[in-house]
Formats: sequence, C-alpha cells, structure tokens
Amino acid sequence: MSFKVEKVPSTRTIVGTRAHWDELTQSLYYNDVEGTIFRYDYKENKVYSATVDGEKVVGFIIPVANATKTSAKDEYALGLGRRVGIVHWDGVSNRALLGPIAFEVEGDKQNNRFNAAKACPLGRFYGGTMRSEKCGDIFQVAAGSLYKYIKGDGVYELTDGVFVSNGLAWDETTNKMYYIDTGKFDVKEYDWDRKTGDISNERVVIDFSDNGKNAGFLPDGLTIDTEGNLYITNFGGSNVVKVEPKTGKILMEIPIPAKQVSSITFGGPNLDILYVTTASSGDSDNELAGYLFKITGLGTKGFPGVRVRV
Repeated sequence: MSFKVEKVPSTRTIVGTRAHWDELTQSLYYNDVEGTIFRYDYKENKVYSATVDGEKVVGFIIPVANATKTSAKDEYALGLGRRVGIVHWDGVSNRALLGPIAFEVEGDKQNNRFNAAKACPLGRFYGGTMRSEKCGDIFQVAAGSLYKYIKGDGVYELTDGVFVSNGLAWDETTNKMYYIDTGKFDVKEYDWDRKTGDISNERVVIDFSDNGKNAGFLPDGLTIDTEGNLYITNFGGSNVVKVEPKTGKILMEIPIPAKQVSSITFGGPNLDILYVTTASSGDSDNELAGYLFKITGLGTKGFPGVRVRV
C-alpha cells in the first residue's frame, strides 16, 4: 500500500484539534484550543477562520443538526469552559456570534473545562472534561468526567476519574464505543446501548504506556474506518497508528511531519481522505507543526461526522 501525507493550505495553530467532516457543506471543521474555529472548504482548498467574542478557549466544534434561528449549516456547538454554547457562523466571516448556552456541567469544579466531544451515530452528544492547564500538570489530577447529553432529557455522567478526555468513535456493526482518556495512555472499548446511549463492560483495546507510565507520547484523537479498524493520533509521537480493536494489533504506522499529532477523521467527497490536525505548541521550531494534513492512498473509507442534537 502506498499512502501519501500532504500539508493542506491552512492556518498554523497553537493546538489544532477536533477534526469533523461535514457532508452537508463538504467542509472539514476543527479548532485551535486557543480560541479559533476553522472551516476547510474542500472545493476551494481553502481554510476560513473565526473567533467568538469574549471566548479565549474552545474545546471543540460540532455542526448542529437541529436548526433554530438560522439555517442548519450555520449553527455549531462549541465547548466553552464547562459550557456547551451554540454559535452562529457563516463559515466565512472572521467573527462568530455566541447564541444560547445548551447546557453546563460541573458547577462545583470551576477549574475544569470541556476538552473533546462528538455526536454518536444517532446524534447524541458525548463529551468529556479535564482540569484546566492553568492549574498545573494536567496528568496529576483525574478531575474530569465523560458525559452524554440527550436533547430534551438532560446530562448524564458516564464515567468519572478522567485525566484528559479525548478521542471517541463508534462501531455501529458491533455496537461498541471507543474512548481515550489521554492520561491513562490507552484506548478503551465499551458496549454501547443504541437505545439509551449508556456504556458498559470496559475493556482496554491497546495500552501505549511503559509499565503504566508515559512512554513519551500520548494517545489523543480517534476515528474508525468502515472495516472497524481504529486510527489513533499520538501527541508527541509524530504518527498515526491503525489498530485492529479485537486483538489490539497495530496494523500500520503513518509518520506525520509534526511531533504533536492531535485529532483525526475521514473526509472528502468519497470519505477516503484521512485528515489530521497538529499543534505547534511544543514543536514550534518545526515549520510544519500546527498545520492541517491529509493522507491519501490508504485504500479504505470512513464515516462522515454526525451533526449533534443540542
């Protein structure tokens, strides 16, 4: 197999992350944790960016399924501290407007924030928190939790004791959910109840630690192909690995010309392009760090991002 890794014309980020491919707009959405949201237009091969007034940290961006005040393609759910806010953006302007707050968590943990989120195949919100970087080493205290949110019903805690809530993926064929708490250095699998959205029967798919300690890189982003294989980004590891979840075997390693590899998703009109975000933080001397990359020639396809119902 001959794959190709290429830099996409994009803006350099401090911590680029949360890649989401949207079929409706044929665009890739992602964000810089340092307060900027991005839209990569596939047809134009161009990236647009915007900031949200008053918001200096953005945990994630997910297009919204249920339109209210504007057309569906203009509403996005953003992680804003411990809140999930609805933002209005035309995908071109350099400013996005904050609308209503959909919900908030952890009123008793003022130093926590949302770090990552996705919609499951049915559009339910799943997202997790972490202790803010301003409090020191984020791997010292497991103060976060993973939540699900069901529109019209409420927020439910799925698991606690989370260091840094990160990658999520679902396999609808097997009804499994995959999840990364970066501070535990592994990828976990759960039985996923389609009807309720609950998870159970935790199992470690692959452990990247060195006898339970940091091996020098951190599992971060996660996606899945149509054959059920997982693709995991290694922050600090300069690569993406393809893993067969039943055995935990690494099937492929894809080198990325940036050290801090963050989020990942399949996209493009045929869903056969693997998009990868990176961070310049901790890799600033590398002129390629912090940009968006695409991987072609993998001979496999993935799934489009699911719009969230909030």
